[in-house]
Order: sequence, then structure tokens, then C-alpha cells
Amino acid sequence: MLQLLVFIIDCPDPMKLAAFYSQVIGRPIVEGSGDMAGISLGDVDLAFQRVGDYRPPRWPDGEHPKQYHLDFEVSEIEPEQRRVVELGATLQKDFIGPDGYGWQVFTDPAGHPFCLCRHGGVTWTGDKAEWP
Repeated sequence: MLQLLVFIIDCPDPMKLAAFYSQVIGRPIVEGSGDMAGISLGDVDLAFQRVGDYRPPRWPDGEHPKQYHLDFEVSEIEPEQRRVVELGATLQKDFIGPDGYGWQVFTDPAGHPFCLCRHGGVTWTGDKAEWP
């Protein structure tokens, strides 16, 4: 099972950008935010991640492309890893701990990053992840 978890936007100051979007969409910033700040939108969250050498996009100029990545919560890492690789993804880095929780960074066939994540305490009801 796989469920889109978070849409993440790179930026120099996550709290500042989260405050902006919090006002734009009328939703509060998730408590405990810091180097990564979030806004809960229900099934999918919007998050802002600090990047030290951030260069803003200059769309449609390709020299400074758009910056984001998707996080997918999975019920089991190995079967989903095999499936996305068979579909054309490339594993870039593995951050799965000895307890079986963490994430793996992949790139899609066009080079866009995305992560398969497995968080402790998440249970699955059918094809939907339930958070503690």
C-alpha cells in the first residue's frame, strides 16, 4: 500500500514560508515545526524544508528549476521499493533504521526526487494510512 503523505517545497526559511501559506489558505502551522514546517491539509500535508544553499526558481528559466519532492507513506518498504524500481525509479539513498522505520529517497524517470516513508505508529485500514 502507498499513500501520498506530504508535498514538500524547498526554501531558505521554512517558518516564514509556512506563515505565508498559513495565512493564504487559512490553516495553522503544525506544532513543533522548525527546519521543516508543515500545514495539515487532511490526507496530504504541505511542508516547507530548509535548504542551506537555496536558489529560488526562475520559471520558466531552466537554470533555476522548480524545487519540490513528494513523500509517500507505505505499509511495507520492500514491496513498494521493488514496485517503483520496476516502474523506472532509481534508489538514491536509504534512511531506513534497524527498526524498519524511516525513508528512502528515489528519483523518478525524469530525475524528480520522491520518498517512500514508513513511520512508527501508522496503521493501515484498507488502502488508507491512519496516524496515531
